[in-house]
Amino acid sequence: MGAEMGITAMIPDMTVGQLMNEASARWGEIWDPHATRMTLLMLCPRKERKMMELHGDMIEHGQPVISVFHRPRAEAHLLKEQGFDPRSASFMFVNIATADMGPWMQQLINNEGWLRNSIQLASTPFSVGLPSQRPFEAVQTLCFRHPSLSALEQYFLPFPAESLPGKCFVSLPRRAAAEMARQQAEVLGVGRLEKPAPPEPEPVAPPAPVPAQQPREAPAAEAKSDAAPESPSNESLPGEDENAAAEQAEVPLPPGSTSKASPEEEKERVPLPSASAP
Repeated sequence: MGAEMGITAMIPDMTVGQLMNEASARWGEIWDPHATRMTLLMLCPRKERKMMELHGDMIEHGQPVISVFHRPRAEAHLLKEQGFDPRSASFMFVNIATADMGPWMQQLINNEGWLRNSIQLASTPFSVGLPSQRPFEAVQTLCFRHPSLSALEQYFLPFPAESLPGKCFVSLPRRAAAEMARQQAEVLGVGRLEKPAPPEPEPVAPPAPVPAQQPREAPAAEAKSDAAPESPSNESLPGEDENAAAEQAEVPLPPGSTSKASPEEEKERVPLPSASAP
């Protein structure tokens, strides 16, 4: 796998050891669990710390490079005893594959004159009174420093360098792996993740005025029927119709009871003779 320019991601509240344990799950095939790695100390002027955070963006490397910064506080007097001003430098621990260490340091040594020496990383003495610390065996490692800084023989830590909590900076050698890092952390420098701005609401057009509807003229027949008062209903109830029909029906008389017209009535019915001609 060829080396490529890196891109740096910052992952907060992590340790170098935690990231190494999760490296296969985080970066997949880009991580070689069998690669030989080491932790070295880099001392740079404090004003150049930002440049060192993004150093991997300008360097070709084949494996992820993990770094964390440490600021001595209660241990500061232990550095002053060695003639070193702790406020003049930033202390950067870098976990790197040995195959990438040459390209990582070459520009700093050749162009800026960085110096190399050996340094002992030791556990902070209990007499310092740190609120929390874990003793560990002292180890020798490489130290690279800016030429403006004096050399150190010992550096004291409350925990091993791989267990220092804080902001971890991961330089990934492949853009595909960097895309995975973008989903998990804030990307620094050119590749900084920015929260997308919420879309501006589109202006809502005012509703078109609806023309007033003129009342429709009712038909003349309807107008007349509405204007005329309702006449009382002439309909009769069903019971009343039956009674009226019964009253109008003629009751037949029994036979023989039919009365004959009296002679006086017959006389009245006989027409008078018409006047005869003379």
